[in-house]
Amino acid sequence: MKPIRAAIVGCGRISDLHQLGYRNCEDAEIIAVCDTNKARAKKKAQEWGVARVYTDYQQVLDDPEVDLVELLTPHHLHCSMTVQASRAGKHISVQKPMALSAAEADQMIAAANQAGVLLRVYETFVYYAPAVRAKAMLEAGEIGEIRAVRMHVSTGTGDTAWEVPLSAWLWRFNEKQCGGGPLVFDHGYHLFSLGHYLGGPVEKVFAWIEQTPVKEAGGIVKIDAPAMIMFKYKAPRCYGEFDVEYTPKMRIYSDYYADDDRIEIIGEKGMLFINRYTAKTVDLPPLMLFKDGKTTPIPVEGIEWHDSFIAATRDLIEVLKTGGKQARLDGPAGKAVLQFTLAALQSAATGREVRPDDVK
Repeated sequence: MKPIRAAIVGCGRISDLHQLGYRNCEDAEIIAVCDTNKARAKKKAQEWGVARVYTDYQQVLDDPEVDLVELLTPHHLHCSMTVQASRAGKHISVQKPMALSAAEADQMIAAANQAGVLLRVYETFVYYAPAVRAKAMLEAGEIGEIRAVRMHVSTGTGDTAWEVPLSAWLWRFNEKQCGGGPLVFDHGYHLFSLGHYLGGPVEKVFAWIEQTPVKEAGGIVKIDAPAMIMFKYKAPRCYGEFDVEYTPKMRIYSDYYADDDRIEIIGEKGMLFINRYTAKTVDLPPLMLFKDGKTTPIPVEGIEWHDSFIAATRDLIEVLKTGGKQARLDGPAGKAVLQFTLAALQSAATGREVRPDDVK
């Protein structure tokens, strides 16, 4: 079978991690890059050894040698670009969040199904090795039935963290383009995906989301934090919570975003702790098990955030190559996570419980 030929559409900062899974891969390769900023596209193409540089998405879709498009574009473009790719017969890997609404997600799923192409949402927290190992331990009954999933994120600053240009952030404060705030809707999709991955479908959500004004680029933008989101799983006697804090005075070491992401899973017989994602904060092993009165580190390989990008890409390649399994976040699963996320936003806006299944 010939290698799967991919085009990276959108050459912003995160594309450096997306391309890692194609390095030294016999089954897939990047053959084209596309960005409306030609200089940026040419720079990435040169760094990655890619010959074809496009500035118009239609050029990618017209290229008969492109099998797969990786859409790393602003959220409001995901639906239309996915539908266009489907009609062009291209497989699609679309960055999280999947879309701005469940109705858009339905359009994307329908277009991919009608064209017979694969659609999956590119989200890395469900591919992070400690989380994958934790999921396997849950399925093996290591801590019994789950009673609660606790998720936490706080943002900080650090000398080693990524420098992301303001231009890459401005659209995230435009509600028509981003669909929600940068912490709960954008970054939060990672955590909502993980909550769904670990505990299953969610029945109802209640949330408080405050706004913190921040001076940026001569003006004021609003950060969607602090926030507290509570939810009830469809599984019996199983609940969850997700807290978000904006803490720019907190110094956090990271090679990527200076975020403190940590997860706690409480079962009938024990607890699992995932202690890091993008940053090194608490001085604890990445994965720990508490059971029978003892806390034990669980050895896991591939604990850097970039490892989860490689794992996410390689899984997609395997799915396309064999056709024998389902993508971890296929269209319907991606929609369920989106509804979970939007339910939190709607609950905070209305002061009421919201059922994700009712979110349109």
